[in-house]
Amino acid sequence: MHIAIVGAGGVGGYFGGRLAQAGARVTFIARGAHLAALREHGLRIESFLGDSHIAPVRATDDPASVGPVDMVLVATKSWQLDEAISAMTALIGPETGVVPLLNGVEASDRLAAALGAEHALNGMCYIFAYRTAPGAIRHMGIQPSITFGERDNRRTPRVAALRDWLERAGVRATVPPDITAAVWGKFVFGATTSGLGAVTRAPMGLLRALPETRPLFVEGMREIVLVAQARGIALDESAINGAMAQLDALPYETTASMQRDIMEGRPSELEAQNGAVVRLGREAGVPTPLHDFIYHALLPQEVSARRTAGIPAISG
Repeated sequence: MHIAIVGAGGVGGYFGGRLAQAGARVTFIARGAHLAALREHGLRIESFLGDSHIAPVRATDDPASVGPVDMVLVATKSWQLDEAISAMTALIGPETGVVPLLNGVEASDRLAAALGAEHALNGMCYIFAYRTAPGAIRHMGIQPSITFGERDNRRTPRVAALRDWLERAGVRATVPPDITAAVWGKFVFGATTSGLGAVTRAPMGLLRALPETRPLFVEGMREIVLVAQARGIALDESAINGAMAQLDALPYETTASMQRDIMEGRPSELEAQNGAVVRLGREAGVPTPLHDFIYHALLPQEVSARRTAGIPAISG
């Protein structure tokens, strides 16, 4: 199976590296110093599950030189997805599948609209990994996992093949009966914790312990469940219970990636997380007052960060 990794940072670098280590044919789409390091020295992974050095690796900044592949794993930030779609068109053949591993719930729809519904799958991942230097990834904290599937939940040969390769690579791979509900289930946790962390600048351990802030998690999660239900997605109160249990299991000092980006003045996934709750709730006629406050409180800084970075402004 030939797998292309679009977005070769911490997430894409880890999963792509483990797949290559297991014997899959993997091509990283990268650029700059990271690409140069991959080509010259290979990929180094530091992990509590075992360190690895994968060399040589296939890496390029020219997808056209690769041609069609069997599967594309997209591991960019959500605000980089449009650029990634433009880059990956040369990777798409008649049978190619594309699995988004981005935060939020809209990436699969965007891929289907741009590349064709026959190519887009849906998916998500759980991992804490980041790039420490060009060609070097550090993985910490949790067992990596990918949950994915066809948008209509069919069990196709390409889904089975990717699941088998991920399992060979030591990645927990799950194909749920309802991939849309699974992705929204993660969204219940991710958008709420990211937004509250970013607004307060506080670690999750403190936020969950304070009687004044703990109820805000439940409030934010319930807003997302109500939006999901209004859109015909099979979520109920159990999604909130599961997300709160996940929150309580986090190390005290945990911060969300969106929170860290905002605290450090970088462009963030605000639009794909709290912004999406607001937008999708408005479309469904569901009030989302907590996420409205979070989104609009953080929006000025997000606009400023995007201007500074020279990336497209938020539209709509």
